[in-house]
Amino acid sequence: MMTTMPGDEARLREAADFVREQDTTTLFPLLLPGLDGPELRTLADRCRFAHAALLVFPPDPPALRAALAGCGLDPDASARPSVVVRERLALRHGRPATELDVRILRPAVEGPDGVRRTVEVFALTVPPGSGLAPVAAHERAGQHESHLAFEVERPDPLVLRGLCAVFARHGALPDGGGYNPHEDGTVFYFTAPPDAKAGYRRVELYVRGDHQDVLAAHLEEQRARQPAESLLRLLTGAWTTQALAAFARLRVPDAMDPDTGTAVGALARTVGADPRSLGTLLRYLTMLDVVAEDRGGYRLTASGALLREDVPESMRPLALMYGGPFYESFAGLGDTVRTGEVAFDRLFGENHFDHFARHPELAELFDRSMAAGSRMFAPLPAHPVLTAAGRAPGAGTVVDVAGGNGELLGRVLTAHPRLRGILLERPHVIEAARRSLGAAGCGERCAYRTGDFADVPPGGDVYILSRVLHDWDDERCREILRHCSRAMPDHADLLVVERVLPADGSVSLATAWDLHMMCNVGGRERTAAHYAHLLGDAGLTLVDRSPLPLDGSVLHARKQPAPRAAGRGSGT
Repeated sequence: MMTTMPGDEARLREAADFVREQDTTTLFPLLLPGLDGPELRTLADRCRFAHAALLVFPPDPPALRAALAGCGLDPDASARPSVVVRERLALRHGRPATELDVRILRPAVEGPDGVRRTVEVFALTVPPGSGLAPVAAHERAGQHESHLAFEVERPDPLVLRGLCAVFARHGALPDGGGYNPHEDGTVFYFTAPPDAKAGYRRVELYVRGDHQDVLAAHLEEQRARQPAESLLRLLTGAWTTQALAAFARLRVPDAMDPDTGTAVGALARTVGADPRSLGTLLRYLTMLDVVAEDRGGYRLTASGALLREDVPESMRPLALMYGGPFYESFAGLGDTVRTGEVAFDRLFGENHFDHFARHPELAELFDRSMAAGSRMFAPLPAHPVLTAAGRAPGAGTVVDVAGGNGELLGRVLTAHPRLRGILLERPHVIEAARRSLGAAGCGERCAYRTGDFADVPPGGDVYILSRVLHDWDDERCREILRHCSRAMPDHADLLVVERVLPADGSVSLATAWDLHMMCNVGGRERTAAHYAHLLGDAGLTLVDRSPLPLDGSVLHARKQPAPRAAGRGSGT
């Protein structure tokens, strides 16, 4: 005997009738009371009513097909996985997402204007006696997934933000959303305002394609209205760091494909991991958009691919460093705030430069992690100072002070074939720099100097201090800058690459790095005015400042003009 779903079938019929009777221009004023004429025209021009949605719980697939047919809907409509609703159910009910095989069907309905629309049916099969029965009962009572949807036509980020702003202005609040890779579409959910008269409490904007930036702002606004949830997410940030570090340390990204999903079992065999534990890690990383479910397995996203070891500018070393030594010392942040002592020094008994110098494997990891952040100085070779030096008669010289493994100097010399370079570094770093610059084809144009800041070589045309000054306190910075100033000819330029703290307190990566430098290094980030003061104390003048990626800046300085001798006046 065929099982039935009478309660769900009644709601299904009601949704189908609603879609047949409504159109875009009549629905928006019901959903957003108070819309004025221009706003309604904007919404109607950019959006079209697409569907009404509901979540049903058939006991088996034949019962669902019978219910669809009984409502005049196509019983053979194709079904796809519903990523967004599955994740919402998992979060609401504290269940593993793998237990919730939610499918999405879209049988077609013709509206009053002859336009084809759909009824969006989310279906979670709940056989009689299933442990999912409490989930079904709760969801039927709450109708959390019932909503009306509008598809955005001709979308771009500016339009999407504007539409979200109109919704917010009329009391519709962000209520989740997500990207469904199975159909390459992004959804933005809103709670309808209390005075809405459409009979649905939730509204969806559906946009074809992946719109992660706008979606992230939408979800952040939702979290901001839920302080307990927001705080809980912040408190579990350490889990994210360690999940990414473990993912990189086990070399899982290197075993994955960015285009095709790989089964968890196959990945576990390749990297030598427990399949169940690896599956749990990958599910977590799916929430971070590091991996994505695909064809019964997982594939790398663009972000996850950066953790492969074999990609240009791999961020794997950063994951290992932030999830390794610096992670351990960050546990002492409270002591640093209380005493002013550097947590890294307290934990390891010495500063990080000396500690890494005594552990070659850590020194290599640190230098590779610094190179992994090279996106920040990618535009630097095009700076006018370097461009002018590269075009000047004769072979100009660029001196990279504490230049690490030569990543930045190699970029400069590659961009300007007439320039020569000098790299000043500690002994254990020089050999890595030789290999790096040799591989870049610049080795023959570069000289290597072993030494400290007191050994800055004289006679260069351009001097570079990249991410150096933030390692030190003000007095040591003055000393470093004075060494540079003494070595610089009068015509030379100094380029300082740092993250500069915004003077207005706006959000910046420099603020996060300021905390990191305090805890792990004993240094600090500074404002542009602060750097100008330090440069002035060393006999240098800040000429200008240019932005770099990742909230970086390049500060251009030159030697202060020598004071003019006072003229001899005539006596009277």
